[in-house]
Amino acid sequence: MTYGFEAALIAWYAASARDLPWRRPGIGAWPVLVSEFMLQQTPVTRVLPAYDAWLSRWPAAADLAMATPGDAVRQWGNLGYPRRAIRLHESARIIANRHHGLVPESFAELLELPGVGSYTAAAVASFAYGQRHPVLDTNVRRVLARALGGREFPAGTVSVAERALALSVLPPAQDRRAASWSAAMMELGALVCTSSRPSCRSCPLTARCAWRIAGSPAGPRARQAKPYAGSDRQCRGRLLAELRHANGAMPASALGRDWPLDDQRRRVLVGLIDDGLVVRVSDGLVGLPGDRPGVAPPAAS
Repeated sequence: MTYGFEAALIAWYAASARDLPWRRPGIGAWPVLVSEFMLQQTPVTRVLPAYDAWLSRWPAAADLAMATPGDAVRQWGNLGYPRRAIRLHESARIIANRHHGLVPESFAELLELPGVGSYTAAAVASFAYGQRHPVLDTNVRRVLARALGGREFPAGTVSVAERALALSVLPPAQDRRAASWSAAMMELGALVCTSSRPSCRSCPLTARCAWRIAGSPAGPRARQAKPYAGSDRQCRGRLLAELRHANGAMPASALGRDWPLDDQRRRVLVGLIDDGLVVRVSDGLVGLPGDRPGVAPPAAS
């Protein structure tokens, strides 16, 4: 049951979708998994060059599995949320060791990979293997909330009812119809049914959109993000950037010494160590996982 949306949505997608490398015909499951890790909380424009460089260096999961976690963090560069690089490296090792180097097809086995939750498992199973799973990212949830629920924004977290609704409107799996529907819904939310300035006049669903028919009532806005400048997140990024460009492990006392708040710098460093992004290499020295004193890491391409 697609509420009469499928034909119009797929026609719009065929004419308007961006040419993104992870959507091209014949793309393998490993590139799809890499793209899904990178696209978490990161815009497409920033992901594209990082994605190409990553796959040029590690075209298969087994290639990444032979690298160190520190190599993965260095290659991740400034994409942000670098724990994703550690989790992707851990997933690559599991794929290489337990799945003969092939990204698993089943939703349950995908969920067993580090850093893979229900959204990522559904996305990989759908886009790499053509299976029928509701793929509920922020964009899809917003389109569903407006087109079917008559609300400007979805709830803060995915509910059982929302997941059931998403499943009920998915087309059947044959001929990859469900996967095409999910990709089209994601693209519609990214390009047309946007959060702040939806282009309702150019939307293929506008004639049947419950929110539009109701007069586009305003919904509660999401809370504003905290300022980045001076935050722990900025400090984490600064310390990791120094380690990515360091000639191996370096003295902890020299790391981030230009950061204005010593207490914050020390606290953030402890947090990075607790998260596994930084390791104590020897007395007084810290580095990325796999670093050694005075040994230059391979250059990231």
